[in-house]
Amino acid sequence: MHEQLEIGPVTVLAVFAHPDDPEMACGGTLRRCVDAGGSVRIVVANAGDKGSFDPATDPALLADVRRDELAAAAGVLGADSWEIFGVPDGDLENTVELRERLVTEIRLARPDVVIAPDPTAVFFGDTYVNHHDHRAIGWAVLDACAPASASPLYFPGSGEPHTVSTVLLAGSLDPDVWIDIAAALESKIAAVQCHRSQVVDSDFVEEAVRARAAGAGADVGAGAAELFRRLRLG
Repeated sequence: MHEQLEIGPVTVLAVFAHPDDPEMACGGTLRRCVDAGGSVRIVVANAGDKGSFDPATDPALLADVRRDELAAAAGVLGADSWEIFGVPDGDLENTVELRERLVTEIRLARPDVVIAPDPTAVFFGDTYVNHHDHRAIGWAVLDACAPASASPLYFPGSGEPHTVSTVLLAGSLDPDVWIDIAAALESKIAAVQCHRSQVVDSDFVEEAVRARAAGAGADVGAGAAELFRRLRLG
């Protein structure tokens, strides 16, 4: 049974791998939070420098483009702030250094809710393998939330300890909660379309986002939804 969550005026930290991941995974939820009077910070670990099938692409220039695209998308979603760590695509690992950086983010933002990819989701049917970077950032976020950010003995130079009450894992094969994003669907679509380097056909992307939201909604009896696996840590 999926439980409906109401996203109120809370502080949300969304941490994902690539510049277009937050919008696709939880853009509607982030916009709903902002519209409810909450605050949102978006953190992206990877540079997005390999997000092209054209072998002539300059990775450094592409990374600059994708940084600008994330800035535009964050503006559409109403995020208070955003950050890109700039790790080359494919190189992300759940290291002590990454966890320390994430703990610093958590202790500075002091979020009520952290949203990240579900690292246990690997195979989606027989046609898609979840990216290494998605899995790596998911595990790193979980390790940063529990127990590191809450314990003063982990990374004592990274700020005052903070306990994250709720973690929502996106892209999960075992979702158990959902958020109604009907009121935020247009903003989600517009945010995804900001990633012009990744959007070959804007109309197709709009249809795909609508279909994905409708499909998730159909699972829970709503018009448009985003599904998550919830961890209650607080």
